[in-house]
Amino acid sequence: MSFSVRVNGEDFDAEPRAGQCLRTYLRERGWFGVKKGCDAGDCGACTVQVDGEPVHSCLYPALRAEGRAVTTVEGLAEEGGELHPLQRKFLDAQGFQCGFCTAGMLMTASAFDEEHLADLPRALKGNLCRCTGYRAIEDALRGVRHTERPCAGRAVGRSPGAPAGPQVVTGTARYTFDVEVDGLLHMKLLRSPHPHARIRSIDTSDALRVPGVVAVFTHEDAPDRLYSSARHEHPTEDPDDTRVLDDVVRFVGQRVAAVVAESEGAAEEGRRRIVVDYEQLPYVLDPEAAMRPGAPVLHPKGPDSRIARPGENVCGEAHGELGDVERGFAEADLVYEETFRTQRVQHASLETHGCVVYFEPDGEPDGEREGEQGGEPGEERLVVRSSTQVPFLTRRALCDLYDLPPERVRVVAGRVGGGFGGKQEMLTEDIAVLAALRLRRPVKLEFTRAEQFHGATTRHPFTVTVTLGARSDGTLTAVRFRVVANTGAYGNHGPAVMFHSIGESMGVYRAPHKQVDAYSVYTNAVPAGAFRGYGLGQVTFALESAMDELARRLGLDPLVLRERNVIGPGEHMAGPLGEEEDLHIASYGLDQCLGVVRTALAGDTSAELAPEGWLVGQGFAMAAIACGPPGGHFADATVKLLEDGTYDVAVGTAEFGNGTTTVHQQITAGALGTTVDRIAVRQSDTDLVRHDTGAFGSAGTVVAGKAVLRAADALAERILTFTSEYARTSRGLLRLTAEAVDCDGRTVSLKEVFEAARGRGVELAADGHFGGSPRSVAFNSQWFRIAVDPDTGEIRILRSVHGADAGKVMNPLQCRGQVEGGVAQALGATLFEQVLVDDRGEVTTAAFRRYRLPAFADVPRTEVHFSETSDEIGPLGAKSMSESPFNPVPPAFANALRDATGIRFTEAPFLRDKVWLALDEHRRRSGSR
Repeated sequence: MSFSVRVNGEDFDAEPRAGQCLRTYLRERGWFGVKKGCDAGDCGACTVQVDGEPVHSCLYPALRAEGRAVTTVEGLAEEGGELHPLQRKFLDAQGFQCGFCTAGMLMTASAFDEEHLADLPRALKGNLCRCTGYRAIEDALRGVRHTERPCAGRAVGRSPGAPAGPQVVTGTARYTFDVEVDGLLHMKLLRSPHPHARIRSIDTSDALRVPGVVAVFTHEDAPDRLYSSARHEHPTEDPDDTRVLDDVVRFVGQRVAAVVAESEGAAEEGRRRIVVDYEQLPYVLDPEAAMRPGAPVLHPKGPDSRIARPGENVCGEAHGELGDVERGFAEADLVYEETFRTQRVQHASLETHGCVVYFEPDGEPDGEREGEQGGEPGEERLVVRSSTQVPFLTRRALCDLYDLPPERVRVVAGRVGGGFGGKQEMLTEDIAVLAALRLRRPVKLEFTRAEQFHGATTRHPFTVTVTLGARSDGTLTAVRFRVVANTGAYGNHGPAVMFHSIGESMGVYRAPHKQVDAYSVYTNAVPAGAFRGYGLGQVTFALESAMDELARRLGLDPLVLRERNVIGPGEHMAGPLGEEEDLHIASYGLDQCLGVVRTALAGDTSAELAPEGWLVGQGFAMAAIACGPPGGHFADATVKLLEDGTYDVAVGTAEFGNGTTTVHQQITAGALGTTVDRIAVRQSDTDLVRHDTGAFGSAGTVVAGKAVLRAADALAERILTFTSEYARTSRGLLRLTAEAVDCDGRTVSLKEVFEAARGRGVELAADGHFGGSPRSVAFNSQWFRIAVDPDTGEIRILRSVHGADAGKVMNPLQCRGQVEGGVAQALGATLFEQVLVDDRGEVTTAAFRRYRLPAFADVPRTEVHFSETSDEIGPLGAKSMSESPFNPVPPAFANALRDATGIRFTEAPFLRDKVWLALDEHRRRSGSR
């Protein structure tokens, strides 16, 4: 039987493999706009149209496409290359951030009729987005335009579209695995079925007999070196407790062996045939139990590993006191104490972790060869194409691990399909490089969605006991925290998250007496890692909930209580561990953020939207966060004039929907008096750009952006100085314009300036650097009005309002998108997201259908209000705003829920059944039933 399918107007007759899905069939033929997000029909990233009907191609058998017409996003454009109207609308509204879901969204929505558009929650139920909060997607579908046209010299403060937008909406943006590599081998990992065990032996003989299996790697093949999978500028921030492959496994899901084969199917079969003899060991899942005498010790390592107390499973700890808290509580008219708990949350970036490792000929890369393999052994350099937020730190770690000189290793991050801190880790590159170096062939390792749950990291679960003392007028007398963070089986980010969690959360309030005892604790569970907010969100949930309850018990307005105790402009954020000397309130918008809440309360009529008989309540919370991590976050940038009169910006930070590429264009355009479309940005490639610590800690604008600004300002001065000499015109009379230098009425094109400089041996380029210090502080507030059905526990959000102090807002459209996306992600963690583990620590929610992500129907449109401030430290007055919107959302919702129900919920998430059970118990106790 002959097979034929027509894809985007092109006929293919290659018969699918037995059981092959349409997604892999299409991607193998170069249609990379078809994305892999879940392999289970849950996310919609793989949506294509078959005879005009949208289908999830990961579930659609390729054989069923026989004789049919298949359209992918690459074929959506109209004849002549004109964009489809919906593609244009997504550009006009910028209905994407990382863009990994966009192709699937377009292929679903381009088939909509008026009935679908009238019920978008139902029409989009099969397509998930982790970044945007869905408002921008709805606006795109409604034809709302937000992006602005390029404007010379006035880019900052405007909203030009993302430079990669046309590639995103046409499916030509290249994410990590959107490359073709000759001779590619596929890796699959065998993972531990036990929470704690020692490997006695591994028999790989049967696996090696599988046709197509090339090699199997075990702990005997891996370097005997300890390191951390966490990536920081200073590696000593993290404990060295990890090996590439270990003879001791410490959680269900830890990698045990790696099978490399000519196909994924062969690698999977080889994995199934490995036989491992384990000696099972005692395990512990509760962090409090893990610290008690007699608990199983996970990491009996020496002081060189930088583990605080290995024998007690304490990965890191912090203790301190400011003043005398017992005296402070004695002076209080009211002391309130409560324990709050937060759960594990998955980053759920739609592009899973993974990398492609290959070899390229030695020599300067041209930026166009990504994914091409070439060169002979001995003339090659190692290339790691990875879904990472930290390409430079990953290169450093790989070089240290395998004794490789940096000049022989190139790490490239293509467009990254979401990160949220989860890709500030080295979870795949280390083992894929091991195989590539041994086999001298290219190797691909791509996590499945289940592996993302079992083998990647989560947000740290926290238990926080807050004790507050206050006088009757609401003045705080003392604050005490006891914090226990469950870091799981490995300490990557554990100490750093713990330290960060107690910094700005305690420092934002004045109190003469403060005390903290904090612990990051090992358990035999899936490791935790960096996650948006980096610990602050967990402790802010506890503190802001406690502050709300304190106000209620004192009979005070919760807003007045905050205003009475928050730090003011120019004050230092004092805490029990001392002040961070480089942290300053260089601009103050907290009063405006609280003013947003006051205004929302004053004019709110949303309670009228509640169904009859439902309980209605409102609540708010606030948060502060440092603009960048402590200890230095470094960025280098180079800006140069090109032959055609345009500019090139080289900066190391990665783009994964954070919008830094657009902002860097805007900064450069403003400094050079040109338009953003005349600026090309090269980034996140260790060969093409200079060092950058990475895209984390909200550093893309405030650190990398400042380096770009310094480089652009220096280049502007260099161009004007050279042109002054060349045109024999006073420097003070010269002005840069979009395409030329205005020399007191005479115009000298930038092309002419470039040629003149080249003729004299002068390169018109400049470098910029920023070390991430000093740092400023950003503020946020969140307010909700909600309604609760007392008979079912269902919760509806009637109104959502957010105040954001981002300093000078560089790109209002993108910044609002960051806020909306942060609120949406936080609502998921507040209402239903939770990584569940069983009594052995095994993750039981390892698929999107068991781990509920916010869908279109779950997310309200959040009103975003920016404070009018300009920061003394940030570039052109800007502050960070990618992490901070998350932090006040859970406590604001908890406070609204308390107002509606009269019940203080202390443990997230606030599941519908949990709310109903609490209401039922409350009714029985009050005798109302």
